[in-house]
Amino acid sequence: MARPNLLPSPLPMTVDKESPYRDLALFQAIRPCRLDLFSLANYTFSMKDQQPEKDFSQTARLQRLKEKYDVEGMRRTVEGLLLVHQHNHPHVLLLQMGNNFFKLPGGRCKFDEDEVSCLKRKLTKKLSPPNQYAQPAWEVGDLLAVYWRPNFEQHLYPYLPPHITKPKESRKLFLVPLPEKCIFAVPRNYKLLAVPLFELFENTRRYGTIISSVPTALSRFEISCVGSN
Repeated sequence: MARPNLLPSPLPMTVDKESPYRDLALFQAIRPCRLDLFSLANYTFSMKDQQPEKDFSQTARLQRLKEKYDVEGMRRTVEGLLLVHQHNHPHVLLLQMGNNFFKLPGGRCKFDEDEVSCLKRKLTKKLSPPNQYAQPAWEVGDLLAVYWRPNFEQHLYPYLPPHITKPKESRKLFLVPLPEKCIFAVPRNYKLLAVPLFELFENTRRYGTIISSVPTALSRFEISCVGSN
């Protein structure tokens, strides 16, 4: 099964400036990591029993965050970035609930749970078929971004302000490389959308801070649309 090649070739520790391999070595050092994407048509989509959504608005989410913080402390949230291509352009898989609520698959880590295990558990819950033999073997790749919520407000920052000693939430975005083919099963009260990067870029009003920043986070990769004409 094909896997994305995320590691560039290593740069030799020393390269003589007269060496014929000098330019090649420099190229290997600065070239972007390669990321292979497969066509949306490769994947099968089905439905499964609906899953109740705990928060139907940002206000409700912040209120629940505040109630949990008093008991558990800072919330650790993980989200997965799943990518396909369509019309030779990268698309992000987003969950939609209602008309205007979009999110990446993921969720809150349990108190003693590591982030990778949590993300795999959340991906299985939201996107895997009930039949365990048809479930994808999720792989968690690069950490793409970390965002912080300093207060019980909607604002998220890609850094922790120096005067904040007790942030209320950290949110980490991980790349989740997809196999060439697999089956997705989505709860009936959700839609799974493939949204092109050009639709997301800087569109914070519709998609929020994190999702609209995905095109920027991916800019360090050399994206290859496998199987495209």
